[in-house]
Amino acid sequence: MTRAKNGTRERPTLEAVARRAGVSRATVSRVVNGSTTVAEPIQEAVRRAVRELGYVPNLAARSLVTQRTDSAALILPETPTRVFSDDPFFHGIIRGVSMELDAADKQLVLLIAGSTAGHDRVERYTMSRHVDGVMFASMHGADPLPAALIRMGIPVVCSGRPLGRATVEVPYVDVDQIGGVVSAVQHLLDSGRKRIATIAGPQDMVAGIDRLTGYRQALRDSDRRSIVAIGDFTRESGTVAMRQLLDDDPKLDAVFAASDLMAHGALRVLREAGRRVPDDVAVIGFDDIEMARYTEPPLTTVRQPIQQIGREMARQLMRLVAGEEIEAVTMLPTELIIRESA
Repeated sequence: MTRAKNGTRERPTLEAVARRAGVSRATVSRVVNGSTTVAEPIQEAVRRAVRELGYVPNLAARSLVTQRTDSAALILPETPTRVFSDDPFFHGIIRGVSMELDAADKQLVLLIAGSTAGHDRVERYTMSRHVDGVMFASMHGADPLPAALIRMGIPVVCSGRPLGRATVEVPYVDVDQIGGVVSAVQHLLDSGRKRIATIAGPQDMVAGIDRLTGYRQALRDSDRRSIVAIGDFTRESGTVAMRQLLDDDPKLDAVFAASDLMAHGALRVLREAGRRVPDDVAVIGFDDIEMARYTEPPLTTVRQPIQQIGREMARQLMRLVAGEEIEAVTMLPTELIIRESA
């Protein structure tokens, strides 16, 4: 590496690598940019020259040639407080996406858009093609951005079915939300529970909508009536909703909560009200986060593979970026995990 006039070391150039390897600059460029059309002995000579000189590609120039940034965005339309809370859903999604991208030597760009201004900023960033593709998780309402990006030719994969009427098909990864909830409520019915309530998730999110649909579907063929309170997947909302349910129907004997955190809040209220779980009131959650094993009593819940959702989103996105076709819907299974609370 040569010294510049100001005493700093100059970065080795493509020309220097070409001279060291005894090949043309164009050949070095093809090898550095991942071309497979160069003979293996020549590729090895170039790689050896790169190591010896300490050459580092200029990523900005490389992206102009390849039209790739080697990065992908994960957009979370939530506030930073929510994303970095004790809700393991966000940790699991980010971990799964990051693991898959890391294995492919790609960079994760995390974009949080919990306000109108934040959403506008994220929209400008992604539409400017700073990333090769975009993933969405924890979406609220009928967000037009995924379809708009697809119309621009930017690959997109969502976690959960996008709400609203899209003018283009938006690929997504989801779990069997309805089937998982039906199995949970059926378990309560089979155990003889008569007054089965639910703490539903937010009704501007597909997970909240589908889990409430599953609850109502399971009760449809029984003589039980629906008893519903709405939460937002947080522990605090589960506490408020459980108090509301006890006020509305003091004789309820079972509760399905659409998240484990809401179930945790419900358990606390039931304990304070002197209701024994599961003797007086059975409780089932959804997620199977680590905490579910350590509640008092341990929580029966519907397991969804949160980390696998993230990995599958990243895997499908990289296939789209590579120009491959993918299935529009990737559905992962859920599983009822029986513990002591029901």
